[in-house]
Amino acid sequence: MASCAFCKSQEAQSYEYGVPICPDCVDIGKSNRNTDIHSALVHALREARLRVEAASSEFKSLVENIPSGLPHPDGAQCIQNASRELTAARKSMGRAYDRLDVYLSQGIVPEDLPFSE
Repeated sequence: MASCAFCKSQEAQSYEYGVPICPDCVDIGKSNRNTDIHSALVHALREARLRVEAASSEFKSLVENIPSGLPHPDGAQCIQNASRELTAARKSMGRAYDRLDVYLSQGIVPEDLPFSE
């Protein structure tokens, strides 16, 4: 058996990505990955919240400025575009909440994260 590639003190009992690793270092690595996964999901949620806040502010300012002096078709199109962006941002935030919830409650890592095993 080879010695652990990380702590060098113990006999490696398993291999991770072809690297010999002892049980203690495996546990440390999993703990670090869990922290990284949680951080990535929380960061995605924060970005989604900021996107919703920006889209909501844009939509609110457009609606509050009616009549804005824009020709009717252009004004209506601007409001529709802002509404679509707000809807997409809210859906994105909902997905971010769902991904974090599934990870926290069930321990399932989203497939698109580089940490999934």
